[in-house]
Amino acid sequence: MTSKKVTFPCGVSIPAIGQGTWFMGEQAGRRADEVRALQAGIEQGMTLIDTAEMYAEGGAEVVVGEAICGRRDSVFLVSKVYPHNAGGAKAEAACERSLKRLRTDYIDLYLLHWRGGIPLPDTIAAMEKLQRQGKIRHWGVSNLDVDDMQELWEYQGGGHCQTNQVLYHLASRGIEYDLLPWCRQHQLPVMAYCPLAQAGTLRNNLFGNSAIVRVAEQYGLTPAHVLLAWAIRHPGVIAIPKASSVAHVRENAAAMSVTLNDEALALLEQAFPAPRRKMPLDIV
Repeated sequence: MTSKKVTFPCGVSIPAIGQGTWFMGEQAGRRADEVRALQAGIEQGMTLIDTAEMYAEGGAEVVVGEAICGRRDSVFLVSKVYPHNAGGAKAEAACERSLKRLRTDYIDLYLLHWRGGIPLPDTIAAMEKLQRQGKIRHWGVSNLDVDDMQELWEYQGGGHCQTNQVLYHLASRGIEYDLLPWCRQHQLPVMAYCPLAQAGTLRNNLFGNSAIVRVAEQYGLTPAHVLLAWAIRHPGVIAIPKASSVAHVRENAAAMSVTLNDEALALLEQAFPAPRRKMPLDIV
């Protein structure tokens, strides 16, 4: 299987499709299936796993910890800290709790989940201290718009940020107007959450959209293949779909070898045109 890769500023390269865990860990009866799905994803080459202390209030991290047991060296582990924990002693305590749930002694990439009341310089200082302690390898942000990123870059150490994780899918293209170009200019990868349009401003299921179905049928793909291949069509974008079944995981992984041609992209562009003005950052 051909695997598209994305390289972080730190030099680490990972496959362009990873695994999200939002809504995992909420039902005990589904835990075994969720663990198997994540393990299947690792086996399929989707070695980036994204989670957060917010997801099921740590429950998703517990699922991830079980899934990566004995496989830690094969995984690039991403977790996120609540804004109200993103500074000082609270950041250290939150990170320690995440490490315990994840059954590991380090997190590869630790993100500020969204911007809150703690000043960005305090968050930078907390992240760099966690780095010095060896508890995290790298840090980044999530749900920050262009003005926030510009401000972050003005502070000492702000340029050490490795990624910005934002909502991005075919029906939510607002970041293409300014945020995505800014990130490309600064060689900063974007992590696209909900790339299959499970959330956000979208109100209809994209899997049944006529344009997407037409492209899928014309090229022998599934709607999921189309949506994921579209999301990673340009370098520097990592898609992190959530899939809690082995079958869906395999379907997601197969999208790494799909390249949409100009005709397919034009059909999708006609149905879901790029933004022509600044849009509010879509957040869920």
